[in-house]
Amino acid sequence: MLKSELPAHLIRHATLRQLQVFEAIVRLGSFTRAAEELHLTQPTVSIQIKKLTTALGLPLFEYVGRKAFPTEVGLLLYDTCREMLGALTNLEMKLAEMHGLKRGRLRLAVITTAQYFAPSILGQFARRYPDVELSLEVSNFDRVLERLANNDDDLYIIGHVPERLTDVEVHPFAPNPLVVMANRDHPLAGRRNIPLKELEGETFLMREPGSGIREATLRLFEEQGINPPVRMELGSNEAIKHAVIGGLGIAVLSLHTLSAEGAGGPVTLLDVEHFPIHRQWHIVYPKKKVLSVVAQTFLDFAIQDEARLRAQVEDMLAAFKAQAA
Repeated sequence: MLKSELPAHLIRHATLRQLQVFEAIVRLGSFTRAAEELHLTQPTVSIQIKKLTTALGLPLFEYVGRKAFPTEVGLLLYDTCREMLGALTNLEMKLAEMHGLKRGRLRLAVITTAQYFAPSILGQFARRYPDVELSLEVSNFDRVLERLANNDDDLYIIGHVPERLTDVEVHPFAPNPLVVMANRDHPLAGRRNIPLKELEGETFLMREPGSGIREATLRLFEEQGINPPVRMELGSNEAIKHAVIGGLGIAVLSLHTLSAEGAGGPVTLLDVEHFPIHRQWHIVYPKKKVLSVVAQTFLDFAIQDEARLRAQVEDMLAAFKAQAA
């Protein structure tokens, strides 16, 4: 088959549905998960891939045990599918916008700490654009960066932006203060202007190595020449909060992690010098990525929503100060 004949051949023998099924399998790493996402049966997915393989005349997957991995041809086709399906999705949303509508799908991936406020933004967005289908992926920092590198989602919300991320667009959009938390019965609770040096006598609960919160906290401690003992390392904010409530130590976490309990909950904030550590939330995406109409609309919406989020943070801090007083 001559190269010039290939596009016409694919147009005659391959369908957009087959390409959509193939893209979902590679992206999700599973025939079963692709079937669930596309609301198809697994036999239907297998038949579509068999037809697409016949159309190309080359194998798209190689099988190791029960897992399927894309071949070199499969990876080439996957890149093409992402470009083509992305362009078609963008076209569909632009046509919808011309009709005065915002339709389509928004895929958002956020780090675990952002789960405390991201649903609020999505809820506000959904009320304004009820026809947009929303998808929220909550993962740890490394997994979100992996998804960013694979371009698995439309937009990504992270706290700290590592220096190595030079090929991404970065949009700061909301405050993310880090605060010192303790059990309400802690001896330091209610004291004002606690010297940072006093924390050397306290036992700390920390996130795992690689956490942005941990790095920011240890950086401050190093700058101020203190080295408090770390009793436990835990992999989630909720685990740390429960350990604080249990009296196992104190911790530095994002204020957003207390959004559900508020100042009336079992955790209090310690008034320690150099705290809060003022950080920002960031929306990021690959520099070469052309945002869909829906993604661009959400980005603009989130940036405009910054005033509401800032007011919430200030109200929470004021409530904790009033409770301590």
